Amino acid sequence: MNQIILILIAINVVASYKGFKDTVFFDRYKFQIQKILSGEKIRMITSGFLHADWMHLGFNMYALYLFGKVVQVNFGTGYFIGIYLVSLLAGSLYSLYQHKNEFYYSAVGASGAVSGIIFSAIMLYPDMTLVMFPIPIPLPGYIFGIGYLLYSIYGMKNNVGNVGHSAHLGGAIGGYLITLILRPSVINNNMLLIGVIGVIIVGLFLFGDKLKGNK
Repeated sequence: MNQIILILIAINVVASYKGFKDTVFFDRYKFQIQKILSGEKIRMITSGFLHADWMHLGFNMYALYLFGKVVQVNFGTGYFIGIYLVSLLAGSLYSLYQHKNEFYYSAVGASGAVSGIIFSAIMLYPDMTLVMFPIPIPLPGYIFGIGYLLYSIYGMKNNVGNVGHSAHLGGAIGGYLITLILRPSVINNNMLLIGVIGVIIVGLFLFGDKLKGNK
């Protein structure tokens, strides 16, 4: 496993485990609208290293492992970290926009950062195949990415768990845009597919308000 990916996974595991055991720590660093609007902007970053439970953590870290090495090898460690952090922040900003009037809304997870990495990898290699448990057949990477977005839409619509579902979408937008900026030639990899993904992301961004569930 690439060293920087291992370090990121280790940070997420240690921070999340601390949060599982220490509710004061968890509450201090989770994403919460009221606290962020009151000036605690650091939560927009720290919340990306906390998770709701082991399944939530495992899913995000598995996705980071699968797609992260593709992005790191192609962009190098510096740009990889940049894509990860920009996507994380983009996810938090979209969540802040989406829930700005819900003062007690809170969420955690590396979803934004991982979504950005996923879409960056898909743009680099749209037709790459993956064998993902529990499905024992090769699937194109873009199917995983689109499925990830659909799960995010479902989660945001139905308020599933203490998870930053809106951050999935914001992170995907961040990863998509920064990859285009850093390497515009990715358009030539699969112009139609990248264009379709772009239209879906923009459409979801513009009409995302209609996806919010009511608590």
